[in-house]
Amino acid sequence: MKDLLLLQLVGVKVVLVHGGGPAINNTLEAMQIESHFANGLRVTDEATMDVVQMVLAGKVNKGLVADLTDLGGKAIGLCGVDGNMIQVHKQNEELGYVGSIDTIDTSIIHDVISRGYIPVISSIGMGVDGKTYNINADTVAAKIAGALKAETMVAMTNIDGVLKDVHDPESLISKITMAEAAQLKVDGIIAGGMIPKVDCCLEAIEAGAQKVFIINGEIPHAILIELLTDEGLGTMFVA
Repeated sequence: MKDLLLLQLVGVKVVLVHGGGPAINNTLEAMQIESHFANGLRVTDEATMDVVQMVLAGKVNKGLVADLTDLGGKAIGLCGVDGNMIQVHKQNEELGYVGSIDTIDTSIIHDVISRGYIPVISSIGMGVDGKTYNINADTVAAKIAGALKAETMVAMTNIDGVLKDVHDPESLISKITMAEAAQLKVDGIIAGGMIPKVDCCLEAIEAGAQKVFIINGEIPHAILIELLTDEGLGTMFVA
């Protein structure tokens, strides 16, 4: 969190987008609501959506805002329902209240930034039916980065980036173009759970972001090393 405040201090306009899968799982378990998944996405019935909204827009979002505030920063917690920022439609009936993004209204984001605050945005959207929907956080980040024409999007995860050999941490690919990413999928180098994360990175580039990084957020000061040094430490995607 201190690193985000440092970036803001040197003039970077920071937007933080988050999910909260583990916190949602823990709360559902505590409330004895069974979780189901289809194709890696949470099946979200009405009871589950109530928990998702409570955890993402409440506990997790306000916890992040509190952390930034405690460090001396200024942050405002938002979700996609606020200002009708993220408009969605139901992805399919099987997944229930899981949304696909139609539009992003960035006006509230610009307003918050202009007032010196960091927008902290949880991955919930507003449906055309007036219902709230759960959205994949990587997808939300990609769409927002594209809509803002962001210079940089950073996807923080628990892996170092794209590896030529998943068993060799020294085989990190430091830079990948969109065309190269497509070939790496064909070759099976980008596979499994890395595919949707890479797809979101490419989606951000297609939508208008200039460059996108996947970095290991468990490495101390990873975002500063990636953005402010020549060597970096993750994988960068460019057009």
